[in-house]
Amino acid sequence: MDQKNSEIAMDPRNQTNSSDKSDTGKQQDEKGGIPYGEKIREESDHPNLQGQQTKQLDRLPVKRTRVKRFVCTECDFRAAKKSELLRHTRKHTGEEPYNCDQCDYSAAHKVSLDLHITKHTGENLFRCEDCGYRTAYMSNLTGHVRTHTDEKPYKCDQCDYSAARKGNLDRHMTTHTEDKPYMCGECGHTSADRSALTVHMRRHTGEEPYKCDMCGYSAAKKCHLESHMARHTGDKRFMCVECGYRTAHMSYLSVHMRIHTGAKPYKCDRCDYSTAQKGNLDRHMANHTGGKRFMCGVCGYRATARSNITIHMRTHTDVKPYQCDQCDYSTARKGNLDRHMANHTGEKPYMCGECGYRAAEKYSLTVHMRTHTGAKPYKCDLCDFSAATKSGLNKHMATHTGNKPYMCGECGLRTADRYSLTVHMRSHTGEKPYICDQCNYSAAKKSDLDSHMARHTGEKPYMCGECGYRTAHRSNLTAHMRTHTGEKPYKCDQCDYSATKKSYLTKHLAEHDS
Repeated sequence: MDQKNSEIAMDPRNQTNSSDKSDTGKQQDEKGGIPYGEKIREESDHPNLQGQQTKQLDRLPVKRTRVKRFVCTECDFRAAKKSELLRHTRKHTGEEPYNCDQCDYSAAHKVSLDLHITKHTGENLFRCEDCGYRTAYMSNLTGHVRTHTDEKPYKCDQCDYSAARKGNLDRHMTTHTEDKPYMCGECGHTSADRSALTVHMRRHTGEEPYKCDMCGYSAAKKCHLESHMARHTGDKRFMCVECGYRTAHMSYLSVHMRIHTGAKPYKCDRCDYSTAQKGNLDRHMANHTGGKRFMCGVCGYRATARSNITIHMRTHTDVKPYQCDQCDYSTARKGNLDRHMANHTGEKPYMCGECGYRAAEKYSLTVHMRTHTGAKPYKCDLCDFSAATKSGLNKHMATHTGNKPYMCGECGLRTADRYSLTVHMRSHTGEKPYICDQCNYSAAKKSDLDSHMARHTGEKPYMCGECGYRTAHRSNLTAHMRTHTGEKPYKCDQCDYSATKKSYLTKHLAEHDS
């Protein structure tokens, strides 16, 4: 035991007095006077619990409230046993006494090491009957089965949120309490638990401890490695029973299931906005606070979400960690790779229930649905403009601020949003990642490919809910909808003219120039 643990164990509050011990014989029920063991036997309605098993139940110790006399000197944690306190203190000391004898992995708890060992042995004892998922631990299987049953036994006592796993509820509770005791010394980021801070620190250190044994890929998070390994093995063991969608990671399936259930557990406390993903809520909150606390150290670009900075940095380093295993395409964003893979597989698991439109990724379906609902969640705080996408709002904001943080390193062109820069860069590289599977056409923009595909299929997936107008391209529908709403977002800065399309404004500005 090291000095830190010795100090905690020797705290006067943590000394056990033998006089505190109580007998553990049969105890009378407070209401009926029935001995504990006999009451269990009477209430059991399972015949197979009779005989020898019921005799064993008679010998069960009495359920009693445990006195938590062992107190952590670092925080408010209390425990009934000294061993529980010692395990807890490892969160503060960072001690990891359990070492793997096959690699350099170490853990604070034996159960974590046992779970890690199964990676080497391949031992998975418990199997899901619905989709074939296997795991070494019954608790993992129990949590997994809830993705099929939608059971969420862990309830928040401050709102209507519920979760299938206790860890998810614990993270949710921090949105009410804001209790995030673990702070990063580099940037001030705070976390609700130590493991989250450990993962965060890897953004500063560059540490990527999870290595692929089939190629040179490495990752800062275990879930990222699992997703990567599925590209080698094809193992996507988590399956949606509603639509057949499969994934290598259970958390992805949990998020996917919200498409079917409509669950939106992340709620804004300033308006009625709610969303299925925490990242969406973080970005939405910036509309209220204006806070962009994450900054790029190279060019000063600021973002509301840390993940945006990580992706932005790749514009400086040209890092493209997401690689297609069927061609030489690579990209800085996972979403881009998902869209690209649909060119090879044709897989589009996300379907619109209104018009049958299908998409390769959930975000595309989410944006598409706004063409039916008219939802425009991104609001300008300087005028009454609103947009269906964040990139649309970013472009609009540039008309107020002139802020265009994304710069092309080849020609100096600046853009208000990252996507516009990505598309622009293809004019230099000649990259055309969107490929037609029916002819040799390729395009730099997905929207251009969509328009082209309509020539082959005649498909026009974008439909106006007001008049039934259909088009092959989302931007056409967006412009069309303005004929119903009267919206004219493109405004002349020299007179009071406004237009429904940017091309109309461009023509109008030429009249001023002439």
